[in-house]
Amino acid sequence: MERRLTKRRFGTSAAALALLAALAGCGHERPADVARQNEAANAVIDPAAARRGKYLFDAANCAGCHTDTKHGGARLAGGKAIDTPFGAYLSRNITPDPTYGIGAWSDADFLRALRQGLSPSGAHYFPAFPFPSFTNMTDRDILDIKAYLMRQAPVAQPDKPHEVPFPFDVRATMVLWRALYFTPGPLAPDPTESAEWNRGAYLVKAVSHCGECHTPRNFLGAPEQSRRFAGARLAGPDAKRAPNITPEPRDGIGGWSVDDITTLLKTGMTPTGDFVAAPMSEVVDAGTAKLTESDRRAIAVYLKSVPAQAGKGG
Repeated sequence: MERRLTKRRFGTSAAALALLAALAGCGHERPADVARQNEAANAVIDPAAARRGKYLFDAANCAGCHTDTKHGGARLAGGKAIDTPFGAYLSRNITPDPTYGIGAWSDADFLRALRQGLSPSGAHYFPAFPFPSFTNMTDRDILDIKAYLMRQAPVAQPDKPHEVPFPFDVRATMVLWRALYFTPGPLAPDPTESAEWNRGAYLVKAVSHCGECHTPRNFLGAPEQSRRFAGARLAGPDAKRAPNITPEPRDGIGGWSVDDITTLLKTGMTPTGDFVAAPMSEVVDAGTAKLTESDRRAIAVYLKSVPAQAGKGG
């Protein structure tokens, strides 16, 4: 579910708002000798790891945010505008180009980016890059995604500057935000639940990061965990509402069966015969439709188990 911040009304000072900047920046700078070492290491990639990584890459819909299809941008070269209440933030180049992409990144660099939200140079990423969800992934899954990315075509395209005013581009403000809202992973399985339930929880909370769009956020842009999956208003000129996906009977999925949910994740069709619109249609086409039937069912089983929440319009 697409990586966007929820549109909220704010009645606070600019200094407080500075605690939330918008989308992941880069920090691709690496010393030349380290870059050469990492390029050599990346030249030998386990094909099995890359195949597993492609599955996870699709499940996370990475291409959806990192490809500027609106302007004919090269695949994964970044530049897509992500609308937020603070302006538009431009996604990063994640091709294996050693200068402008992630081609010079080590495994440790990639793990730190997704697990800790930090670039190779130590710069903070911002919470619309869903590292607060990706942190819940296992090391193997994170590195499998890297293996897949390293087999893609490199694009020598520098990152474009974000289209946001000061102070929302100040990375240092993330220190306090992280102290308040960030809990590093990975996600621990719940031993009281089934393997299917735990698989669904992992896909929803970590890989597919559904809560990034479907959970409302507070005035600092942090997800309101007490209203997880209750639906939220997306940002942008054509803003839509990410619906309530809790089992609430009135505006949630309380009347949906597990089969209804798996059908939507495969085809985009709701129980009433309608089809989901963008951005969820893009998530289905590029992501959940490519999952195995067992993984779609696991997602459905997990969502049917979460606490019901009454939606409030986001």
